[in-house]
Amino acid sequence: MTLVSDAHSDHGATYRDRGGREVVDHYGKPERVGKAVRKVVGAIEMGYGILAVTGDDRVEFVDNAVSNRVPTTDGQGVYALLLDPQGGIETDMYVYNAGERLLVFLPPERAEPVLDDWSSKVFIQDVELRDASAEFGVFGVHGPMSTEKVASVLNGAGAPEEPLSFVRGTMVDAGVTVIASDSPLGEEGYEVVCAAADAPDLFDTLLNRGLNAAPFGYRTWDALTAEAGTPLFEYELRGTVPNVLGIRNALDFEKGCYVGQEVVSRVENRGRPSRRLVGLRLDGLVDAIAGVDGDADPDASDERLPDRGAAVFDGDEAVGEVTRAVVAPTSGDPIALALVGFDTVAGDVTVRVDGAETAATVADLPFVDGSARSRRLPTYPDA
Repeated sequence: MTLVSDAHSDHGATYRDRGGREVVDHYGKPERVGKAVRKVVGAIEMGYGILAVTGDDRVEFVDNAVSNRVPTTDGQGVYALLLDPQGGIETDMYVYNAGERLLVFLPPERAEPVLDDWSSKVFIQDVELRDASAEFGVFGVHGPMSTEKVASVLNGAGAPEEPLSFVRGTMVDAGVTVIASDSPLGEEGYEVVCAAADAPDLFDTLLNRGLNAAPFGYRTWDALTAEAGTPLFEYELRGTVPNVLGIRNALDFEKGCYVGQEVVSRVENRGRPSRRLVGLRLDGLVDAIAGVDGDADPDASDERLPDRGAAVFDGDEAVGEVTRAVVAPTSGDPIALALVGFDTVAGDVTVRVDGAETAATVADLPFVDGSARSRRLPTYPDA
């Protein structure tokens, strides 16, 4: 459940399920709010699952399980993956060193499975794990004015600068931790963490005190991350080999063995994967989308977009599939992310929508150059 449902309802929120957790889908005008985030700043209640890892061997234990190097210094974090034996992504996560504990932020549906899996692997190590999801509120603050927003309400510290580093301070009378994001929306951004009991006051502070911020939900999040070229767990990452997605910031190829490393390294050593993540401009749907008032009926535009898994064709050859299709907040045009054959070049393709082929154009990512670049923006070795 959301921790600030009264505030969301006051803004006209519509909800949806995200990995078994209720989150805000939108507030009635997702495209208009997306433009506000791109131009100024917005705030969103994040739907994470959170694990707390304590004990003297906590860093070594988690480091041995994940794809990236876990920081040993308080105040630092890292983006990492948990891989299966075939090299596919079981989950992505952020791991933060918070002094005497690590806090692991995951998609909500992955918290319990990871907790069970890791708990079964603790033998003689001094490691304790628990689900701490209910203990914290987490709010994202994103946009070109996000630094000014945070500075206007944060006391006792300055806004952190290095991605995934964090500082501790207060907002109003609530103790908070402010994390510099890795720019998933293609904008400067932060995540503000507080005790669950302080979440309503903190959300009000983020929206209404100092520089105002526009509230936004996960429909806008999905659209803005698509514009930024950021692959997400629920659409692109689950089960995919990370090299295919080009998310090199999640991998440390020099660290010791972790599950799936051999497969990932083998793909890396071949020089390029078989597929890659690209953008698609859905040219054939522009007129249909333009005729829909997304503010009046936010679902009407989505009904005209290709479904996840829709086939992408180059001539008569199927070369890939759509992972996510959205209406771009910045342009108002339909766009998509797709996994296609690595040699598929920029140019004209078609996408199957309701059984018919619709014109599209392969586009480089990101679609939009914002105030920052996503650290997950796909990068690939030269062909």
